[in-house]
Amino acid sequence: MSDFADKALLPAGMCDVLPPDAKIEASATEQLIACFSSFGYERVKPPLIEFEESLLSGGGTAMSGQTFRIMDPISQRMMGVRADMTLQVARIATTRLKKSPRPIRLCYGGQVLRVRGTQIRPERQFGQVGSELIGSQDPKADAEVILMAIEALYALGIENLSIDLALPTLVPAIISDLKLDDETMTTLRAALDRKDEATLVSLAADLGKDTTSQLTAMLRATGPAEAALSSLAKLILPDSAAMERSSLESVIDNIRGAAPELNLTVDLVESRGLEYHTGVTFTIFAEGIRGELGRGGRYLAGSSETSDGEPATGMTLFMDSVLRAVPATEEERRLYLPTKTDIAESRKLRGEGWITVDGLDTGGDVKKEAKRLRCSHFLSNGTIQKT
Repeated sequence: MSDFADKALLPAGMCDVLPPDAKIEASATEQLIACFSSFGYERVKPPLIEFEESLLSGGGTAMSGQTFRIMDPISQRMMGVRADMTLQVARIATTRLKKSPRPIRLCYGGQVLRVRGTQIRPERQFGQVGSELIGSQDPKADAEVILMAIEALYALGIENLSIDLALPTLVPAIISDLKLDDETMTTLRAALDRKDEATLVSLAADLGKDTTSQLTAMLRATGPAEAALSSLAKLILPDSAAMERSSLESVIDNIRGAAPELNLTVDLVESRGLEYHTGVTFTIFAEGIRGELGRGGRYLAGSSETSDGEPATGMTLFMDSVLRAVPATEEERRLYLPTKTDIAESRKLRGEGWITVDGLDTGGDVKKEAKRLRCSHFLSNGTIQKT
């Protein structure tokens, strides 16, 4: 391999985004932000790097293992490169904008960097676009964020969407009174995440008959929203768990009222990747597209060891997955302009929607030069012709 090729080699999980993909991503990002703005969400721009103690405080601890750390040569303090933007926006809302009237609606877009990728998403750097609604506990807020995400994706031409809802606080509410050791808790969580009913039943001695029956019924109820709610309604739950169930029902009712045809599923025992969430969560998928298009849910904004934080709900769209779902765009109208084309004429053509490419070579065949530069049309004696 040549020295130049060595220098061009990128780390695993990193890539150059080339034409036309870079333009498509930038355009899609601005379209999504514009949609959020039309719902009253105001854009903020957090920094790429923050001090470690602020970036990873509260709910940020969930991203600790995915965060690149560097030493600030000025302050000699450790800093972290953001692996997610959600909690940065929450910090802005609860500090810089703490006096703004609630609920406050914010949106954002930018790149994130993670220590490692996953099997589904091997990329370690990718774009995020999202929104946060902070200062409301009402289930209508959860439904608003979900419906807005769907509206924004529809605007990009993405169809056949589905929403997978989860309630990671439900299982903890059911088993809160049990004195389970760490090993049993780890086994239980793994069994529920893998939908491993046999292992769940094997824990009956620790969980008790009633709890095992409840968790088994919840595991089996995973699927279409209405069927899952029907199964959940039959369970006699502790008061705290019953409140969680009521919240989920309200969110689904609000979504169904606005989008009755939307495909909704429910997973009552899922918890993977939802460690800092405090209520209803959701994941967005598109039929035939690898990976999740986005995810979100309820959490506490600005929570830390000294503060409980504000109720909040939000969502993040992952641009690498979104771009795989965006329909192919029409070929750009690129117009080759021969050398010495009048500047007023080229300005007029751009005003009509053409992308103009000025010719720098005074000789040769204009049509061949237009083709070489990937132009769909060329200007010849004041007339636009196809290449």
